[in-house]
Amino acid sequence: MKGLVDWAGAFANMPAPTRGLIHSPTFCLDSDHLWERACPRRGRKPKLTLCALLVISLSACTVGPDFQKPQVQQMADWSQPTKAAASQAVAENMDERWWEVFNDPKLSALTQRALTDNLDLKLASSRLQQSRAARQVITADRYPNTAATGSYGRKRNSGEGLNDPSGNNGDSAFNLWDAGFSASWELDFWGRVRRETEAADATLEVAENDRRGVLLSVLAETARDYIQLRGVQGTRAVTEQNLDVARHSLKLSQLRLADGVATDLDVAEAAAQVSAIESRLPALEQRQSQLINALSLLMGEPPHALSAELAADAPVPQSPSQIAIGLPSQLAERRPDIRQAEARLHSATASIGVAKGDFYPRITLSGNVGSQAMQLSDFGSWGSRAFGIGPQFSVPLFDGGRLRGVLNLREAQQQEAAIAYQQTVLRAWHEIDDQLSAYNASQRRRDSLAEAVRQNQIALTTAQRQYVEGVVDFVNVLTVQGELLATQEQWVESSTGVSLAMVGLYKALGGGWESVYPLEAATVSR
Repeated sequence: MKGLVDWAGAFANMPAPTRGLIHSPTFCLDSDHLWERACPRRGRKPKLTLCALLVISLSACTVGPDFQKPQVQQMADWSQPTKAAASQAVAENMDERWWEVFNDPKLSALTQRALTDNLDLKLASSRLQQSRAARQVITADRYPNTAATGSYGRKRNSGEGLNDPSGNNGDSAFNLWDAGFSASWELDFWGRVRRETEAADATLEVAENDRRGVLLSVLAETARDYIQLRGVQGTRAVTEQNLDVARHSLKLSQLRLADGVATDLDVAEAAAQVSAIESRLPALEQRQSQLINALSLLMGEPPHALSAELAADAPVPQSPSQIAIGLPSQLAERRPDIRQAEARLHSATASIGVAKGDFYPRITLSGNVGSQAMQLSDFGSWGSRAFGIGPQFSVPLFDGGRLRGVLNLREAQQQEAAIAYQQTVLRAWHEIDDQLSAYNASQRRRDSLAEAVRQNQIALTTAQRQYVEGVVDFVNVLTVQGELLATQEQWVESSTGVSLAMVGLYKALGGGWESVYPLEAATVSR
């Protein structure tokens, strides 16, 4: 009831016939002046051109707030670590096909396969098609609705009820031929339909960026699984090398025992070292199989489909000396989740206009023309013609506060969308800063471990020589060999971590969809 009072109170204060000025957030029309130009006096035929101009001009009014791109505080520049590592991030235009900076042909080939065969991406594309179809359904209200109808029936009316057109008081049946053409069109005086279209366009943009987000995740996941696979293969290679060294030490201990120089304790410790190293291999082989299956799933293939292709060892893809990460000002235009949050805010803002438009009358122009006859020979004659034309309107009178509740709901949803947008942008800055820090720290850790590996290799060679010379016990050799294996595994892990941190950085920056997505993006008419 309050919605009607709001509208009726404002309308009652306007002079007839069009009640003065009709305001909107973006348009204000002096409709009294325009009406006088179009329809100067009573009893005088209006100028149809100016009357049509009046209707079109009134349709330019749009209720509800206009969407304004949100302004958020941005970082002036990317933060730089205190202690720089070998590979640095520079604020230059980012390569959209960032996975190619690894210079790994196999990774590039797998990425291209994932772009075409990944099932998650196909699901997102299907959801995007559904959103486009839903938008088409919603925006159809902007245009007139026309239909052609036709029917034939053999009928008999009651002699005691409805009039019998045959004049036989229900004693005989009759034929009825009917055909016609009808049309209706809602005059969007208040812009409610335009706001619905605006909200539908924004909702479609949400779906578009959802697909972009899935695409970015698929690219990052493919790179991660491939890099981890090569890291596992590197760890397995290091373990097998240390296993060969342990077996050599075991043979040496057995020979020294036969010569009476070593003891059974030395042989037992050497054999235990061999078994301990061998025990690491099954877990690594299992992890390799899991990663190959994960890549197969990303390619839309059954388990082990890529085993023959990826089973051969290959080095971990390494990052270049410099990586271009773009400018901070480009972040909002590139990250799909930020674009999606902005589109949700746009849709929520437009929905307020739709809710406000429901407070105002709905005016629909409708008409029909056709032919109706009882004899086929008379069908289509001048006398069988029938037509009807005229406006229809509906005004909300009492709804128990439903319209006001819907409006309050839409305004609250807009507030939520605005907060969600700010949170999304802030989270993006944090993710990028964390990934920059991780990229720098992982490189420094890798370089330190490389030096530790080099020193442990020297220590192992020295310990083996001193054991043969009888200077040290065999336990020293075992201790140094265990330390070497541990540092080698940590070095491979850290080297893998550097490449993984680089992938995480590119994902946090939102790169990798611009050059791929437009190939399948349909143009949406606005």
